[in-house]
Amino acid sequence: MPPMTIERTDTTPRVDPATTTGEREALEQWLDFHRATLAMKCEGLDDAQLRTPSAPPSDLNLLGLVRHMAEVERGWFRRVLAGEEAGWIYSTEEDHDRDIHVTDEDTYEEAHATWQAEIAHARTLAAGRDLDDLGAGDHRSGGTFNLRWIYLHMIEEYARHNGHADLIRERIDGATGD
Repeated sequence: MPPMTIERTDTTPRVDPATTTGEREALEQWLDFHRATLAMKCEGLDDAQLRTPSAPPSDLNLLGLVRHMAEVERGWFRRVLAGEEAGWIYSTEEDHDRDIHVTDEDTYEEAHATWQAEIAHARTLAAGRDLDDLGAGDHRSGGTFNLRWIYLHMIEEYARHNGHADLIRERIDGATGD
């Protein structure tokens, strides 16, 4: 079977970042671009396919990546930027990687809704801040982070995991694409 190409769809609108915009707009556009890319990598797959691990011994899978990014959005924007007391969504004391360790009961519908809610909340929290504004919360590293750094880190986090998603999706059904 020849490789498929993942096409952009109306379900996951993805806008190419502008090439002549200001710093904040560029950061927000690139972050949104990468958020939409992960969603595109999951389109058209059922829950069983989304649970398919990349390659042994790794159990990394697309559903787990979506759940992981919901945790990452929550951690950086709610806990670090805003100082909210926001607990983990999926991770537990017994399994810190529970976001990736999916079960047959875990669904994309729930994970996607949770992820999108965290993205919406992140946008709200960032909207009233300048790029140089420092986060009000703590990070396990003890470091202090401004909004600019958080945006850059989030872009890096999505870009890295979108590379994983490319390979996982190609393994599932041969689909490739940007």
